[in-house]
Amino acid sequence: MSSHPVTFHPAPAATPVIVASAWSVEQIVTLFDLPFNDLLYRAQQVHREHFDPTEVELATLLSIKTGGCEEDCGYCPQAARYDTGVTAQKMLALDTVLEAARQAKAHGATRFCMGAAWREPKDRDLERVEEMVREVKALGLETCATLGMLGDGQAEKLKQAGLDYYNHNLDTAPEFYGNVISTRDYQDRIDTLGRVRGAGIKVCCGGIVGLGESRLQRAGLIAQLANLDPYPESVPVNNLVQVEGTPLHGLDPLDPLEFVRTVAVARITMPKARVRLSAGRRQMGEAVQALCFLAGANSIFYGDKLLTTGNPEVEEDQALLAKLGLHSRGVAIDAHCDGTDK
Repeated sequence: MSSHPVTFHPAPAATPVIVASAWSVEQIVTLFDLPFNDLLYRAQQVHREHFDPTEVELATLLSIKTGGCEEDCGYCPQAARYDTGVTAQKMLALDTVLEAARQAKAHGATRFCMGAAWREPKDRDLERVEEMVREVKALGLETCATLGMLGDGQAEKLKQAGLDYYNHNLDTAPEFYGNVISTRDYQDRIDTLGRVRGAGIKVCCGGIVGLGESRLQRAGLIAQLANLDPYPESVPVNNLVQVEGTPLHGLDPLDPLEFVRTVAVARITMPKARVRLSAGRRQMGEAVQALCFLAGANSIFYGDKLLTTGNPEVEEDQALLAKLGLHSRGVAIDAHCDGTDK
């Protein structure tokens, strides 16, 4: 089986290409199939070659526009068509966003991501996001946004505002994609990534596991990510958080050790990327998270909430990092701390 590489449609700005020769799906399945200890050992070797193994990036995500999305992503509680208890809200005021950013920085976060439940932003909405980007960047934080698909010229506007990263996940393997989403296709996602790269913005792109996909299909997702040229600077690995009212609610949860394997394979195939533990950490527990760090994860979403689902509390995260002897971007965390940075 091949990796089914996809190609970019022509775009006004220079875009990355997909290369078919770097990692085949068969090679990635072989990694997944390694004995667990051997896989983690190899991932740890790769990790230590490129990063300080005791450093973890802390990133905070804020929903600046919640609910009411017209898409039908089967995992998402923000889709207007699903009854999940999430109500559509207006975009947050600039002052509210800046206060959240200040709090994130005070708690040790170095990157601040702003997410909006849109299929694609309208230009008038983008202008408000650009202002948020400028003001958050002025606080000394790296800036990231996830706003859906981007049209011609929109990525350039975000770049001019100072955006450092744009998040746009591939979600799953191309052959499984139709089981999860029907309101946009895989090429739509690839085109947006091309516009982001063409504008000179760094790419944050990963996927979701536990959607009902097979190991072969998880390998297909990793192949798509690893064969982007260049591969993403940040790779969020999300473990499905099942929300009642969404079509994917009620699936058998992914085995935790399979999630750890996925992190390890992402580290090996994308050695210089920040591999981020994203959605689903609350359900993992400390032991599984510790294995993920051993497998090469070196970034977490940090704070009490992701877009609409829970996340381990700041104090819990700081305590876990302290137990493991990990630190954030040069800030040591005392193993006996009370939850505050020293």
